[in-house]
Amino acid sequence: MAYDAPIDRKNPTCILFVFDHSSSMDGGFGGQPGRKKADGVADVANRLLYDIGIRCSKAGDDVRDYFHIGVVGYGERVGLAFGGQLAGRELVPMSEVAYHPLRVETREKLVSDGAGGVVATTTNFPVWFDPVAKGETPMVQALELARRIAADFAAKHPDSYPPTVVHVTDGESTDGDPEPAAAALRSVATNDGNVLLFNAHVSGQDVQPLEFPSDEGRLPDDAARLLFRMSSVLPPTIRDAAVKEKYRIGPETRGFVFNGDLTAVTRFMTIGTQIPVGERG
Repeated sequence: MAYDAPIDRKNPTCILFVFDHSSSMDGGFGGQPGRKKADGVADVANRLLYDIGIRCSKAGDDVRDYFHIGVVGYGERVGLAFGGQLAGRELVPMSEVAYHPLRVETREKLVSDGAGGVVATTTNFPVWFDPVAKGETPMVQALELARRIAADFAAKHPDSYPPTVVHVTDGESTDGDPEPAAAALRSVATNDGNVLLFNAHVSGQDVQPLEFPSDEGRLPDDAARLLFRMSSVLPPTIRDAAVKEKYRIGPETRGFVFNGDLTAVTRFMTIGTQIPVGERG
């Protein structure tokens, strides 16, 4: 399994986000009072989608469909989480995602003043996802839905780079053991490799995150070890992206972060989607 298939408009890949929308996501991030987990995860995901759109853009050209994007949310309900004009769609080509946010907000941003200080300016911020925090944590159902979506994509694009699934949660499954569902999801494959499943556990504790571990023995409890086992070993391209961010990466390093704060989750989601793109010929 090489994970080296070129990604272009004829052979796109798929990025599928799976977000915990349970009521506990209404709690705060550790060490960041007043910052709810649901709000922070939504902001990270919105910014990441914007950045992916930029990566798919070439000078003088429109956004290219190197990626098909899907979003699953689970809490009070399990289902597709795009809204607006994209509502009800399992996977959406990146060009359509880029041009159909729910809305564009004006937000304040601090930038350098060129003299060692910072000044406030405003910037446009596209929003595709609003924060949701309601209900229990039906993780098994969500992973089963993700498996079906990934399998449909793999069947239609058998020679493409395999789907990447980024799962963000703050709790334990309330509808059974999620490990078999995660294994079934990872078993979906194209000719280039199996689905990559990355798991980020977000925390309200003010503790140091454990990022990209290689051994479940470092983890503090059964819930953390379960999420570690559910996560894919990093392929070479993602390992390279993690090394550039100064992580110590080995051959058994998995796509997992435990007790992630907002900074750790941002880094994690960015590294997990750093898939090289480009045109052939």
